[in-house]
Amino acid sequence: MLKPTAWLGGVLLVSAMSILMASIAVAHEVKTEALRVAHPFATPTPPGAANGAAYVDITALSESVTLIGASSPASSNVELHDMRMDGDMMQMRHVDEIRVEAGETYTMRPGGGFHLMLIGLTEPLKEGERFPLTLTFAEQGDVDIEVWIQGAQEGSEAADGHHH
Repeated sequence: MLKPTAWLGGVLLVSAMSILMASIAVAHEVKTEALRVAHPFATPTPPGAANGAAYVDITALSESVTLIGASSPASSNVELHDMRMDGDMMQMRHVDEIRVEAGETYTMRPGGGFHLMLIGLTEPLKEGERFPLTLTFAEQGDVDIEVWIQGAQEGSEAADGHHH
């Protein structure tokens, strides 16, 4: 029979390993000297949808960074878009850049604000799959990331949990 302290130690070890494995499963990031891109995700699309959306959190570390473009084999084009309420209507518009000031994080989420519009999808975005995306920054060029396809709530919560 195990002593209570040995049993408790085993429970704590298993719990700690479970938490670690869960964090590995839900968190991913790319970091350079200038910036950090945390938990890139896209939301699933219905069959036949021509367009989709991807979301990233960009942290400018010591100097400001400016996202000026993106590309992916998952779509024929990727545009930077901003969604805002104009009176009682939601308006989406293309923007040329997304600037993040030094020491700040810009958080993209479904439902409004900046996002990456995937135009001309090569196939529907299916939950649980992943695809590559290249972000182009004015200050340092290309940063390659992997986008996870997750439900809006799951992706948002995982990304929010990635910030310490």
